Amino acid sequence: MLIKIYQLYNLIVRLLRQKWELSKVLSHNNEIYIGGSTSLSKNTILSKNPNFNGLKILGTGKVIFGDNFHSGTDCQIITSYHNYDKGDSLPYDNTNITKDVTIENNVWLGNNVIILGGLTLGEGSIIQAGAVVVTDIPKFAIAGGNPAKVFKYRDINHYNKLVELGKYH
Repeated sequence: MLIKIYQLYNLIVRLLRQKWELSKVLSHNNEIYIGGSTSLSKNTILSKNPNFNGLKILGTGKVIFGDNFHSGTDCQIITSYHNYDKGDSLPYDNTNITKDVTIENNVWLGNNVIILGGLTLGEGSIIQAGAVVVTDIPKFAIAGGNPAKVFKYRDINHYNKLVELGKYH
């Protein structure tokens, strides 16, 4: 009985978090899954079937998520940073630089991924756990490291077959 009460409590908390995060974003399709601590921004645009297991958006830039996005735990997308170059004080001035992020369809982030502003993660890309993404990642690429570098590509024929069949998690 105690286990069922605990499961019900967790379900209610998850549904309330999902409702709260949807109320904050710029645009959504009224669908979201939140399985871990997640904080989206008012400049977030969600497409179909977004799955967040622990992602925080920091900064004021726009973040656009394509269909079927999945994050691991403790991920960050940082869309703003302090002006350190040619500012009027050190180590930085009071100006913020803002850069948007675009995440195309079927992208998966492993745990502890950091994505900096001003880049695009291409369709079907996978970012390995612990990676720091500082440049665009091409479609179907698998990248990891600090800074993240492409080390492999998905089997594009298999990927396209799954898309054609509508096989999404």
